[in-house]
Amino acid sequence: MVISKIKNMMVTEQGLALDTICHFLEEHNQLWEEQVSHGDTSVQKLLEFLNLDPKQAADKAYLFHIYGLILRECSSEEQVQCHLLSLLELSHQHSSQREGIALAVGLASTKHLHEVWALLEHLGRTKFLRSAAASPDNKDEILKSSFLSAAILLTRSLRKEYGSQRYKFTQIPDLIQCLLDILQKEPNFLTTFFRQKVILVIVALSNLRPGLKPMLKSQVLKTCLHSVYKLPSTEALKRVWVSAFSEEVKGDQPVLYKKTIRALDLLLQNFISEDPSMDEVCFLLQHMEHWLKSGKSHERCRAVQSIFLLLQYVVESLKLAKEAMPSMLGHQIGLLTLLWQDKNKSTQQQSLHCVFLLMQLMCQQKGNLVESTHWSKMKPFETMESRDWEMKLYHMVKAFRRTLTVAQHTQLVLTLVHSLGSWNDLRCSLAAQLLLMICEEPGFRKEQVAEILQGLFQELPNIHSRRVQETISKATMALGIQHTQEVVEVILSLCHPPERWILLLWKALAINYHLSRDVITLLYIKMKLRPPRSLLPSAYHARLVSLMALGTIYELLYTPEYKDAVRWAFAGILMGLLTELYYLLEVGLVEGILDYQEDNLASKPRGPCRTCLEALKGLFWTNQYWEVFADVKLIQGWELFEQMETFPKGVSLLARAMAYYNCEIKSVLGQALISLKSTEERDNIVAICIITEFLNSPDASRYMSQKAVDNSLNLGLSNRNQTVRAMSLKGLGSTLMHPNKATLLRNKLMELSDNFLQPEFKDPVGMMEIMGHLLHCLGVQGVGIVSFKIAQQLLSLFTDERAKVRECAIFLFGDVIYYGGKKFRQSLKILALRAAVPLLFHMVDPCPEVAIKAKSTFLRCAILLKWEFRKELFSRLAWGQGQGAANDIFVYMIESNFGSYQQFLSQALMYLDSPHKTLKLAAMRFIGGLLQDYFTDLCFHLTKDDVTILKNYLEALSHDTDSRTQKFYLNYWDDVLELFQYVMS
Repeated sequence: MVISKIKNMMVTEQGLALDTICHFLEEHNQLWEEQVSHGDTSVQKLLEFLNLDPKQAADKAYLFHIYGLILRECSSEEQVQCHLLSLLELSHQHSSQREGIALAVGLASTKHLHEVWALLEHLGRTKFLRSAAASPDNKDEILKSSFLSAAILLTRSLRKEYGSQRYKFTQIPDLIQCLLDILQKEPNFLTTFFRQKVILVIVALSNLRPGLKPMLKSQVLKTCLHSVYKLPSTEALKRVWVSAFSEEVKGDQPVLYKKTIRALDLLLQNFISEDPSMDEVCFLLQHMEHWLKSGKSHERCRAVQSIFLLLQYVVESLKLAKEAMPSMLGHQIGLLTLLWQDKNKSTQQQSLHCVFLLMQLMCQQKGNLVESTHWSKMKPFETMESRDWEMKLYHMVKAFRRTLTVAQHTQLVLTLVHSLGSWNDLRCSLAAQLLLMICEEPGFRKEQVAEILQGLFQELPNIHSRRVQETISKATMALGIQHTQEVVEVILSLCHPPERWILLLWKALAINYHLSRDVITLLYIKMKLRPPRSLLPSAYHARLVSLMALGTIYELLYTPEYKDAVRWAFAGILMGLLTELYYLLEVGLVEGILDYQEDNLASKPRGPCRTCLEALKGLFWTNQYWEVFADVKLIQGWELFEQMETFPKGVSLLARAMAYYNCEIKSVLGQALISLKSTEERDNIVAICIITEFLNSPDASRYMSQKAVDNSLNLGLSNRNQTVRAMSLKGLGSTLMHPNKATLLRNKLMELSDNFLQPEFKDPVGMMEIMGHLLHCLGVQGVGIVSFKIAQQLLSLFTDERAKVRECAIFLFGDVIYYGGKKFRQSLKILALRAAVPLLFHMVDPCPEVAIKAKSTFLRCAILLKWEFRKELFSRLAWGQGQGAANDIFVYMIESNFGSYQQFLSQALMYLDSPHKTLKLAAMRFIGGLLQDYFTDLCFHLTKDDVTILKNYLEALSHDTDSRTQKFYLNYWDDVLELFQYVMS
């Protein structure tokens, strides 16, 4: 009856009726909580006209209902808009008043949806937002409540209205944005159902057309999740609720919290229902990731609970579209898996359920119903601390590999990798445990290796736990065992070898000895990938693989974990480094070859050529073949490797030292014979230089027959390279190929030695050079008895006034004792000891060349005599500077020759008459050192004749006008007198 009356009213009558009601409501807004005792006559007349009881004018809720009915039946859009605006301008102070406004708006929207929607949108974007920004007082709250009430009723009416789904609501994004703005400004505690209502309205709006775009949906998820998950823990919420609970909330606080959480769950379920697919599942879980990694237990717990309820809903209520499964699901499974040992038991259990549900969904997607049923029946294991726990983890690792795609499995592993540096010890420990299990599982996919290792490399700087680092090493080793070549290539490409974190990965591969050998072999092969010069400029800037392999080998030489593997591959590495160095010289990559400070331990090689040369040196030094290194160093042989022209000579000197010290003869000779057959010219040059020198070794015949040598050298004669042909011819003339030649050479040496010191002999330097050549031809087969005679003759030339004669005599003396042979070694030791003091003094000879040769021969004497601290002695000879180094050499010499004081002293006294000031000063320092540091020993070992000679020599110095001589005399005269008196008594 009332509806028909309203429909029959004219538009002007409807407008007048609306004005009447609105005016009445506005006048009595302050008395809203109480029923009005007297009615307004105009309102009463309106009610009478509608055949209603005039007394109902006192019931404002009833008037709002009538207002809404009139608006609904109004045919004028302008009038609807106008009166809707008037309605919304009324006071929103009381909840009943807000409900009345919302009721009227809801009734009007059933037939004037567009106008109602537009007005609410306008209200949200203008009046509400301005008010919220400008007035944080109670008026803002009232306005928000009114706006939300209207939105709720609007969505309710739309849900009931048939055909609303065919309508396109273009204002949805703006209205949702208004709701999100409200939600963001909510305080971080619960005292009202406001959060729940906002989320539920968004749920209803998201069901309308058109659907929410991904960006808006993402914003909705972020805002809603943050608003709910960021709430304090339930215990803290209870404390807040007790002190400040809203009158609107009639239930208790747990109900308020549960309803708010339930609204959020409905939002998630609504989104997945609109798009039932694994892509949408992944999309929703992506927004949960931040909360799964939260540092607050209650936030993680809320996120896991939401995911569990969402996945449970999907499994039980939806049928997902079959399509390719997104790889990011592997990452999300990884995050959930890492919560299996969370401190919160509920989080543990629900995260387990979540993983099982996801695995069940993926099996369904693949059409594997048997596996899906298996997952659905699995009960998450309840105990977390038992032997059974590790076994179940192992089964889960196998299940991950079986069920997940390669991309998903990779994302899972990367998630574990990036959790290794986590602040959470439990998560970090579980990540390390799972990572190791996955990498040790047979059948690890080759295509995953690169991403996993790159992830490990990025994460290593963040890992400070030694236990986790050890786990990473084991995992890297496991990968290396399964895919050695791929692992080596990836680590090689990650960074320059000196990088600390890269070395950790290389060290990990050395845990297994066989793997470390494979690594060295692969690096050796990579080093041989040398592009021709025409392709070098562009390839070099792109980091040549051979140079990266070279740099890595250089570092691994000094890495203790690779010591045994390097020793095993010594011959291959040696040949590789020699040919690589020749290649670098050949193509002109010589930057930094000359400006390297070898005596600076902190100095790193600069440039590939210098790196290669230092690696070559390091190969001998780190493998305890330091005598070879030292021998080449002190005769300045390493410098020969710095230029193409002198490179072959450098290889020959190195091979000569190796032959003498029996350094890897068999393996290197085998490699050289192979290289001689190579098509690469540089391989042939290196090989023939080594073979020719090794022919002088008595061990060569043990490892290679004369026929094989003959074939190899004849092959070298046909080589296109002149150096190879010349060296092959030299090898064919060796004493190994012609044993009778050794006797002829020895006889020639005897003849030369007989004529050596004859007065009429004019060219001692030339003669010594010839004798040196004959010594080298005889090699370590031994010079014979003539060596002792030659050594004696050379000793007398150490003090020759001609610098070149001293130089050649000292150097040839070193060769004589070097090649003297085992049979005469004891006799040569006597001469070597006699030469020690003169050689020590000649290290400061005014001629630099003499000084260098003196150091080389001094070390050869020390090695022959088997002094202590020989390696340390070499270090001081090679790199020591100043008086400190000189003192160390003096101590090594004296301490290694206990009881030789009389011999050393008598030799030193002879040099007090030297015409060279540096030699005379060296003698005074030596004598002073004996008197100062070994006075007691001198008392027991010197005879009366010895101390008399010493006293006479010092008395003679008293007349010397040189200031340093006078100082020496004054400093030690009293010591000499005391020594004289003690021995004479």
